[in-house]
Amino acid sequence: MPGTVSRVLLWLFILNLGIALGAGLYEGRIVVPRWISTGPDGEAHWNAEAARQDNTGFRFWVFTTTVPLTLLTLANLVAAARAAPPAREWWLAAGVAASLDRLFTFSYFIPTMVRLVVAPDAPEFAAAATRWASLNYIRHALVLAALLAALKAFALVYEDRGAEEEEKPSP
Repeated sequence: MPGTVSRVLLWLFILNLGIALGAGLYEGRIVVPRWISTGPDGEAHWNAEAARQDNTGFRFWVFTTTVPLTLLTLANLVAAARAAPPAREWWLAAGVAASLDRLFTFSYFIPTMVRLVVAPDAPEFAAAATRWASLNYIRHALVLAALLAALKAFALVYEDRGAEEEEKPSP
């Protein structure tokens, strides 16, 4: 059975994954359409000024995922490796899925957005922004997979904890 620190890490991991998923879906549905639009010509257009004004990377994401989720992912991988089966497998799966999201974020999403916020409205940048928005669905799927696996691990950790408490002799 994992200790108190491990259980707290799992709680925080689940909360942060839920926030990241909800915020990512919100951004994709509400915010990104301000950045990428279809003009009267039927072509996609990139609005770097709107992306700079929103500045979601520095106003929101750095405080919710860039730093916290990355640190929680690493800490939860360590905690998961020390956990007892069957929670260990689910917990590790959650950590691996979140790690893939973090890898994808740092290798593609952040560098691409850094380039896009200074890019003009040109077809190649509109195409890059559209690709960025489309690939976000993969990131959402990774975060969802991590969240569901972490919730399963959470259920197993507390199921084991309840079984251990039932086995204790009463005073």
